Amino acid sequence: MANAGIQLLGFTLAFLGFIGSIASTIMVEWKASSYAGDNIITAQAMYEGLWKSCVSQSTGQIQCKVYDSLLQLPGIVQGTRGLMLAAILLCLISILVETVGMRCTTCLAEEPQQKDKVALAGGVLFIIGGLLALVGTSWYGHRIAKDFYNPFTPTNARYEFGSALYVGWGAACLIIIGGGFLCCNCSSDGSGKSPRYPPARSAGQPGRDYV
Repeated sequence: MANAGIQLLGFTLAFLGFIGSIASTIMVEWKASSYAGDNIITAQAMYEGLWKSCVSQSTGQIQCKVYDSLLQLPGIVQGTRGLMLAAILLCLISILVETVGMRCTTCLAEEPQQKDKVALAGGVLFIIGGLLALVGTSWYGHRIAKDFYNPFTPTNARYEFGSALYVGWGAACLIIIGGGFLCCNCSSDGSGKSPRYPPARSAGQPGRDYV
């Protein structure tokens, strides 16, 4: 069934984006020390994430430190944490909803219209979760770029985009695309299945019998 295949494709893309958003949130490479400039010490590389910061030595030794106080963190870190966690929570709820609403499952099999509505709700939640992840990563990336191009920022204190940002952007796009497939499939299918009533004349008119 073609529509069921589209649902499965959308769910797969959104689920991969959900895994990517978790990986992005956990990763420490949200921003990496920049090597642009003349007075940069390349013996060590510094990384900062949402939960801890790490220093990688040229010898291969890595030292990490978890952030001690939540209240002492910059607002950008606290806000991005909240957005990413909210996106992960919404995606988790969407997965549970889609397991009920998808056509490849047996839940609500006797009520196809309700099943399509549940699938549509799951797709909308996926899109909202993807937007939250996209806003969080873009906000953090904008702050990195703003500090990088700020002439008052010391050269050795400038950072560039880390790998976690790219993972987060890719994950957010997958979630939004997957949710869009789920929503478009339900809306197009719902519009195509209009109720069909038997013609009134087929009910029979007792007063007329043709021989």
